[in-house]
Amino acid sequence: MTTPLREAVDADFARPDIDVIDRLAKLPAANIGDAMDRLGIADSAIQAIWPGARLAGPAFTVWTRPGDNQGIHRALQLARPGDVIVVSGGGDESRALLGELIGERAINLGIAGFALDGAARDAEALGEIGMPVFARAVTPAGPYKNGPSRLGTPISFGGVPVLPGDIIIGDSDGIVVIPREQAANVAEAAEAVFADETSRRDAIIADRH
Repeated sequence: MTTPLREAVDADFARPDIDVIDRLAKLPAANIGDAMDRLGIADSAIQAIWPGARLAGPAFTVWTRPGDNQGIHRALQLARPGDVIVVSGGGDESRALLGELIGERAINLGIAGFALDGAARDAEALGEIGMPVFARAVTPAGPYKNGPSRLGTPISFGGVPVLPGDIIIGDSDGIVVIPREQAANVAEAAEAVFADETSRRDAIIADRH
């Protein structure tokens, strides 16, 4: 019988400068996507599970068996305050990977939020406590907790590659992934897109009068 692989997780991966994250957090995901030539945008089925939820932070990646949240529990032990726990869950919608209890633990740990290529539950309660969760579906069905899972590895999330430390931005339009090495340049380009759209919108509104 073989022994299950337990990888050594490097939780000290490089994270982007906080000022770059703050700049990107102020911008609409749509403007960031435009600045990246419409690349890096996760599957549109992955949305905030409560109105007004927003995500901004470096990715702590989790690759898990569909419907199993063992990896999320492990990630909570290793992720740093401000991290977004990003879960590649195979797009499974049949079992929730997390709910209110994990959300409460995440708040205590300073986790910025969760992005799930899978399902969640307790949407209303997560909204009440203010824990941002983006997921493919909402279901009352609970998860398995058996594994396997891999942490801190490159993953595919909603059709987009995500490396540990990439910046995750989520708003009412969905999620965009910014490669860490490109973050400063993307922030500058997205700010220019935002300024241009603001100017054009103001001109359109002025034409009404």
